[in-house]
Amino acid sequence: MGSMKVRAKAKCCQDTPRCKRCPVVLERLHKAGIAERTKKGKYRLPDDLTKRDLKRFRARVA
Repeated sequence: MGSMKVRAKAKCCQDTPRCKRCPVVLERLHKAGIAERTKKGKYRLPDDLTKRDLKRFRARVA
C-alpha cells in the first residue's frame, strides 16, 4: 500500500471550497487520523483516500 506526499501551501487563499493543498485541509485530515505529518508543512496521504472524503474536509464550515 503506497501513499501520496503533499506539501502544504504557505498560506490559505480563502477559496470556497478550500483547495487540496490548503494547510487547513491537510491539518484537518491529520487531526482526523487520515493524513500523516512527516515534517512541518509536509503530509503523507493514503492512496485509498476517496474524492468524497477529501471534499468533506475541503468544505468551509460556518
